[in-house]
Amino acid sequence: MKLERVFTTPDNYAPFLLSQGIRFGNLLFISGQAGAGEDGKIVEGGFRAQGEQAFANLRCALKAGGSSLKDVIKVTIFVTDMGNFQEVVELRRKFFSEPYPADTIAEVKALYNPDVMIEIEAIAAIRDAEGK
Repeated sequence: MKLERVFTTPDNYAPFLLSQGIRFGNLLFISGQAGAGEDGKIVEGGFRAQGEQAFANLRCALKAGGSSLKDVIKVTIFVTDMGNFQEVVELRRKFFSEPYPADTIAEVKALYNPDVMIEIEAIAAIRDAEGK
């Protein structure tokens, strides 16, 4: 099996020399998605707005790789303030469904931009044409 790079348009991460995702067989590994809009700027509106945008970006990267939110096996969510934990739970409830993916949430001192409050990375399955 070979590694296959996943591209999204726009690709706000290209200047950082990383792939939005890598497909390997029937697995898809998605790089951390933050609350950046199509212009690459972090959305305004606080943690919830960034979280909504980060999940929208995650959905876009998954789709580009042939997967979806319902096929996420493992998600890692980085936040700069664990005081937002309940909002993370609400975002998970909105964007994921049972069986919920395995999850790690971690508070970190900082992310790639001082304005970023949340970043989400994921591992997802890629279903075959029959949806198995």
